Amino acid sequence: MQVARDVAVADAASARVELSDNEALIAHLELRIEKLKRELHGQRSERSARLLEQLELELEELVTIASEDELAAQVAAAKTQNVRPFTRKRPVRKPWPDDIEHERVVVEAPTTAPAAVDRGWRRSARM
Repeated sequence: MQVARDVAVADAASARVELSDNEALIAHLELRIEKLKRELHGQRSERSARLLEQLELELEELVTIASEDELAAQVAAAKTQNVRPFTRKRPVRKPWPDDIEHERVVVEAPTTAPAAVDRGWRRSARM
């Protein structure tokens, strides 16, 4: 029941984000049209300048609302996702099978070092 509610909240938040993005896009395009008309025909009156400033303020507000809605949608979507943390298993050596015989072999270490003369080290040291 709670999961269905969270999914519905996330869907509603994403719909709000899309709506506010569309509103911001419309306001931005209206502002561009108004600026292009102003460039084309010149300044008509003070009213158009004030209208242009008002449209710019509305655009800023819509962009702010859109970013807030997008953040809320991300938070709502994060609540609906179930992600388990991954923990790596340590490698473990398998035990030796019982059906295979094993024998321990000990190799004794040499008691004397190999002669340096046999390898030619003495000759290279004199040169």
